[in-house]
Amino acid sequence: MSLLALITLTPALIFPQYSPLKPTGKFDVETKIDTYIDSNRIETYSDANQYRKITVQYWFPKTSNGKFPLLIFSHGSFGIRTSNLSLYKELASNGYVVCSIDHTYQSLFSTDIEGNLSLLDKGFFSEVISEDAHTNKQLSFEYYQKWMGIRASDINFVIEHIIAKTNSGSKDTVLKLVNPSRIGLMGHSLGGSAVLSVARMRNDVDAVMALESPFLGDIVGVKNDEFVWNEETFPIPILNIYSDSTWDRLEDLPQYAENADLLTNDDAISFNIHFKGARHMTLTDLALSSPFLTRVIDGQRASMDARYSLTTINKLAVEFFDCYLKNICPFSSNDSY
Repeated sequence: MSLLALITLTPALIFPQYSPLKPTGKFDVETKIDTYIDSNRIETYSDANQYRKITVQYWFPKTSNGKFPLLIFSHGSFGIRTSNLSLYKELASNGYVVCSIDHTYQSLFSTDIEGNLSLLDKGFFSEVISEDAHTNKQLSFEYYQKWMGIRASDINFVIEHIIAKTNSGSKDTVLKLVNPSRIGLMGHSLGGSAVLSVARMRNDVDAVMALESPFLGDIVGVKNDEFVWNEETFPIPILNIYSDSTWDRLEDLPQYAENADLLTNDDAISFNIHFKGARHMTLTDLALSSPFLTRVIDGQRASMDARYSLTTINKLAVEFFDCYLKNICPFSSNDSY
């Protein structure tokens, strides 16, 4: 709430003018916002006894021809659906339909197509701020189950809605472009954890990119004050991108144990990349739109240039998904940038 007040009082300081990254693909990019209602779930963040409402935004090639792979994005804790805008535009310009989800009440704010505003839930904010996997693993596990349950349900609902509409021959500007047999997932922080969780659940997801995200959905319990993990090999290719915020601490952070294991696990198809000099929020467009807020949230200034960081993420994402969703391979990368 204090952050919202600060943004309101000093917008010029918080969000100075900046030049966004320009997409490099051959397609011009269009965008569209929709709000969907999940009639199978009652909203748990409200006492109004209403169905959960999810607002999404699409970025897609400006064309009436062809079918394109679908990419779903989940933002981080307190994030917003436009958190990685340059990534969405870059992928759309290269022939993808990108759908970014506002996780209502877990987003800083969300505005539906009728103009109704939903703010971050105070209880969720308190849970995220107070959670500490070092001191109380059982409570952390309960939070993870709760957060992943809500987010995974949001993501699955959106995917199922898109597939159903596409398969029924929808004439919708966006949905008629979707190839429902080619699906990839992306997310930052808690959103990355959510898409990693969903990738375990579905057999129609082909690849997933996680921007500094622990495998929270793979924690199945707590025993002797240690997390118990799902030991099955991750079923699809993963692109994990890390900043200095976690890279040297993966083995010390209990919730990142599976991430640390993937650095030496030859069974999984896993690409693990470290952006030297980057911080957690440098992996989002906030680093461009508000260097001040980025520094405040990260606790220090990143030494990696934000434009270089985001441009490199965009390039890696296109090459990764081109390989595993379009069969334009191989995908190869350095382990650090």
